[in-house]
Amino acid sequence: MSRIMITGMGIISAIGTSVEENRQSLINERSGISQLEYYPTAYAGRLPCGEIKISSATLNEKLFAQPGPTITRTGLLVLHAADEAVRDSGLSNAQLASTETALIGASTVGGMCLTDEIFHDAHAHSLGTPYTSSYDYASATLVAQKRYGILGEVSTINTACSSSANAISFGARLISHGFARRALVGGADSLAKFTINGFHALNILSDKRCAPFDRDRSGLNLGEGAAFLVLEKEEDAKGKRIYATLSGFGNSNDAFHPSSISPEGEGPYLSMKWALEKAGINPGDINYINAHGTGTENNDETEGRAMQRLFGSPPPFASTKSFTGHTLGASGAIEAVYSILSLMHQELYPSLQFKNPIPETKFKPVKHYRKQSVQHVMSNSFGFGGNCTTLIFSK
Repeated sequence: MSRIMITGMGIISAIGTSVEENRQSLINERSGISQLEYYPTAYAGRLPCGEIKISSATLNEKLFAQPGPTITRTGLLVLHAADEAVRDSGLSNAQLASTETALIGASTVGGMCLTDEIFHDAHAHSLGTPYTSSYDYASATLVAQKRYGILGEVSTINTACSSSANAISFGARLISHGFARRALVGGADSLAKFTINGFHALNILSDKRCAPFDRDRSGLNLGEGAAFLVLEKEEDAKGKRIYATLSGFGNSNDAFHPSSISPEGEGPYLSMKWALEKAGINPGDINYINAHGTGTENNDETEGRAMQRLFGSPPPFASTKSFTGHTLGASGAIEAVYSILSLMHQELYPSLQFKNPIPETKFKPVKHYRKQSVQHVMSNSFGFGGNCTTLIFSK
């Protein structure tokens, strides 16, 4: 069976508007978590977020000659990242429009960032509102489908915070089973009142920059962003720049609680175990783990226990959410890009703000950027409802 190659990448996050800008922020340990400037909310100045410091109007003007008001911020982030990935891979218009090209997007917020607009119109206009077509969480994927004229399989996955990791593995499955020749895969989420208010109601938002895996962690910071990869079969990638292979993936469902992982971390343990089996490697072959690492009390302890159960003493690990905030449905794809960059440049990215280990595991994440030999990187994404996904990228 053909190996799955990554031949293109694109990203936008709080630490950069391109792959290279993101890498420079990771290298220089420059966090993008700050107070909100562009998003109007009662929590501005109180709850720091990983906000992209570009207005929706500016993004709209850059991407469209004639800006349209019903393209959501989520959709704009999708197009920004997907455009970079498509350019990077060198895919032609004919290849994009082919029935052999799949587009698998992911989101949790989707068009809900326009809730206020659609609510206002529903009261002000009896004949409906143009925002209705943009409200669906799949609307951002459909914007990309229209832009590239894609005629192959098009789907949008919503499994909360594992969404775009599942989009990547689904795209790989489509290629492996002959339903697609190539796939544009990834996800996006934008900051929205729905998520800020919802996560605040769960009492898991920190009023300072998050500190994943720290004993005194006080919660997560929400973020926004998008990332996309181009996946191709090995034989189709000949002569192209190949960043890495997607060598393994695993998905499980903890099924313990709507918003918490089981104390023993059964779901994370199984997703990591199955990803290793798919890749045909042993736990000792993993050189770096980009952990889910949200900075919440439940996640960091249970993910640590799952790593302890599988690895004994885990390899170097870190949570790059300390740079970007938790970008929800986009996080799996964003952290996939970071995992691939780690392989490309033989370097490890740190967890910021870490001071003291969690007593139950005593694990210490990577605290500062460093160079190191890397052959296999594991990337974890765990979502509400217990949906746990692990990706393995190999050099």
